[in-house]
Amino acid sequence: MVSRKKAAGTAAVLTVAALALAGCSGAAKGGASGPAELSLDLNNLATTTPAGTTPVDNVKWNLPYEPSSIDPIFTWNYAENTVDASLCESLMRMKPDLSQEPGLASKVETQDDKTVIYTIRDGVKFWDGKPMTAEDVAFSIQRQTGSSTKSYWADYFKNVASVAVTGANQVTVKLSKADVLFTQAMGSAAGAIVEKAAVESGGQAFGTPKGNLQCTGPYKVGKWDSGKSLTMERNDAYWNTAVKPLVKQVTFSFIADESTAINALRTGDVDGQFFYLPPAGLSQLQKSDNVTTTFGKSFVFWTLAPLNKDGALGDEKIRQALSLAIDRPALTKVVFQGAAIPAPTIAGPAMWGYQQDTFAEAAKKYGTDPNIEKAKQLVQEAGSPKTPIVLAVQGSSAVHEQTASAIQAAGQAIGLNVQTKVIPVEQFGNIYFDPAARKGLDGFFTTNYSDFADPLNVYAFFQTGNSHDYIGWNTADDQITKALATSNEADRAKLVTDIQDKVTTGLPWIPLAYEPTTLIQNKRISGAVPSFSYLYAPWAVTMGGTK
Repeated sequence: MVSRKKAAGTAAVLTVAALALAGCSGAAKGGASGPAELSLDLNNLATTTPAGTTPVDNVKWNLPYEPSSIDPIFTWNYAENTVDASLCESLMRMKPDLSQEPGLASKVETQDDKTVIYTIRDGVKFWDGKPMTAEDVAFSIQRQTGSSTKSYWADYFKNVASVAVTGANQVTVKLSKADVLFTQAMGSAAGAIVEKAAVESGGQAFGTPKGNLQCTGPYKVGKWDSGKSLTMERNDAYWNTAVKPLVKQVTFSFIADESTAINALRTGDVDGQFFYLPPAGLSQLQKSDNVTTTFGKSFVFWTLAPLNKDGALGDEKIRQALSLAIDRPALTKVVFQGAAIPAPTIAGPAMWGYQQDTFAEAAKKYGTDPNIEKAKQLVQEAGSPKTPIVLAVQGSSAVHEQTASAIQAAGQAIGLNVQTKVIPVEQFGNIYFDPAARKGLDGFFTTNYSDFADPLNVYAFFQTGNSHDYIGWNTADDQITKALATSNEADRAKLVTDIQDKVTTGLPWIPLAYEPTTLIQNKRISGAVPSFSYLYAPWAVTMGGTK
């Protein structure tokens, strides 16, 4: 468990970590004395930016890598969802304030805790002009169910027993057991609707540069020049006539290197980008006369996820010791330049979409200051393992490298040998889904997140059989099962805080920081949505010129 008590030796550990970071940190470029200070209020993060006022022919937007597919069932990552959010709409829609409203479903009814009835919105058309039908909706859900599904969102569909068209504009989903996460997930890309005929005719090419993606959004796929750029074009036949985007085209580039991306933003070669990790030159961008920097409300948390149950991090005491040795306030200041919040638990305040007082009170028992003496004691009790702890570090990411330096320094202070292995950015995402990609690794850094405002969504990661349960941690199975079946929010909050206690003690993942969304826009444009909803709702429709 993370302790509030600050041990006597913490200052020395912090100094070692800070020096190690300063030696390789681009953040220090703001001044010789250390990382530059950023101007932001973490208690008042943005949900919108001023809407654009004039038409723009093309906006150049950068992604940290090229998507391999924009078929919604394969979009469980930042670049993919940044594109898909304006292309493929879901049954529910996430608002900029992170709450949900009706999307392609005009109404949702829960007949009982195992029956969900969706009334499908009238008058919606796919980009090819064909009307969206209840059959398309049922198909889009069905392709994500069953043991043979390839959907990255399969965890949300594991309790779906049947999906049936039960009326001209009605689809009924039957669950094998109650699951409060399923209906909430329909406001994420898991609930995105695609055209059945296009999927069947496109086959494996559907959603790739060679495929014919068909969705209903305010933008549609234009030219996708693999390896160079992807353009989305305004859908002038968009079904919702109240939405009138001012930007005709958005052209996505794929600049992975942070320094190169920052230079492109500063020079105007790129008009905007969402950063899911603060870039090394963030202070330079914030002071630039050419761009605006906005920090948005977010579900994102930065964590160290153990991978190898047979390695050192498979030992709960070693996980606890390493967690206790980490100075999270120093980490957020040095690595994130202050653009993050020290995380005592995995689920942060932005996820408290209900019963906020219950979650706030429960969070008070956990601190973020290190306790070196307690950490050393735990290492001794675990037998002082000599086996190295190998952590995956994403290539081209200063934040990954700097965090690894801090963890190495913390480990060294308590007698643990922490090493790193650089994984190319194009391959790093494989760690999430492919056991072969985890070979030789004991842990990896991940900017993971909830898909909606319910802490249970992330704590359910640790239920046996979940794809996020990398080390087979199953201490809270009974409580998670009960919480998933509890629709009463007050009762569910009490169950979830109990689960939180077990997760924060057992540490199947080690929480490090909560991250706001960082949105950079050239001053010639404005209106992009800066909150986490940019991953699941059309963030570009309010964008336009400023002159």
